Amino acid sequence: MPLVEIEISNNDSVLPDEIVAFLHEADLRVSQFLQASPRRATGFVPSDFKTVYHALQAITDANLASGTLLCEWGSGFGVVASLAAMLEFMACGIEIEQDLVDASRSLADDFGLPVEFVQGSFIPSGAESCVEEAYAENNAEYSWLITDADDGYEELELDPNDFDVVFAYPWPGEEYLVTSLFEKYAAEGALLLTYNHLESVSLRRKLSDQPGDP
Repeated sequence: MPLVEIEISNNDSVLPDEIVAFLHEADLRVSQFLQASPRRATGFVPSDFKTVYHALQAITDANLASGTLLCEWGSGFGVVASLAAMLEFMACGIEIEQDLVDASRSLADDFGLPVEFVQGSFIPSGAESCVEEAYAENNAEYSWLITDADDGYEELELDPNDFDVVFAYPWPGEEYLVTSLFEKYAAEGALLLTYNHLESVSLRRKLSDQPGDP
C-alpha cells in the first residue's frame, strides 16, 4: 500500500527541562558505551535526538497519529522510545543486541519511564523475501538485519500492525527494506518516522490502496 509524505514543522522551541536532563544523561551513557565497546557497537549509530523529539512533539501537537502505541525498530539505547514515553506515547523498542537492550532498560528505569524493550529482530516472521529483495536491490548485507533471531513482536505480544507510529534510523541501503516492511506489515493509517543521515526526519503515512480511498 502506498505511503504519503506528511509535512511537519521544524520546531526549534526550547526543550523542557526534563527533556534536557534526560538527553544529557543519554548522551553521556551513549558516549561511554561507544568508548568501552567499539566492536559491539558496530551497527549502532545514534540519531540526533533533539531533532527526533521535535518531530514526535509535532506529531502529538497536530494529532497526526491514530493512537499512542509506538515502536522503535532497532532501538539501540532506546532514547527515542523513552522520549516518546515522555510525550505520553505507549512506547516500546526492539533491538538485536542484548547489551543495548540492557542499557536502554537501565536508562528508562532510572528516569521512571514505562517503556518496554525486548531483544530480537524487528523483521516480522515470514518477511525473509523482503530482506532478500533488499539485499539484492542494494548489493549489501548487514549482520543486524537477520531473520533467524528471536521474534521481537512475539515477546511484546503485539503484531507489527498494532502500532500507530514506527520510528527507525536506517543505514544507507536500509531505507528500501524499512519502507518495504512498513508498507507490507503496518496498519493502514500508521505513521513511519525515519531519521536520515542529513540530520533531518521524514514522516509518511500508510494509505489504503482500495479504489475510492484517499
